[in-house]
Amino acid sequence: MSDDPPTPPTDLPDDLGDGLEQCSPTRLRQIAEYAEALAAFRERNDRLDGADDGDGEHADRAHRREDGPENPPDGVPSKATITVKEINDNRYYYWQWRDGEQIRSQYEGPVDPA
Repeated sequence: MSDDPPTPPTDLPDDLGDGLEQCSPTRLRQIAEYAEALAAFRERNDRLDGADDGDGEHADRAHRREDGPENPPDGVPSKATITVKEINDNRYYYWQWRDGEQIRSQYEGPVDPA
């Protein structure tokens, strides 16, 4: 790991970048988890609406869903969607769903079980 701080995306609003700079590592991890869940939620809504978000990923998201697990396990509602998270250069399936105001997720397994 580098001794230099990471470089934010060039199009990140200054106020958001400044706010993140003030956060503790714990808070940053909470924000990252929330951002991942929010992105999955919006992707699911886009997929259900048949929308392409303009970056050409709509077809890719549909393809990933087809390749993922078919049926949620016990304790995961049928409305849950499968998402792919990359952690330490490894990709994993997670079920995600909305529970009231919160986004819930449950680990499913590796994308490439090799």
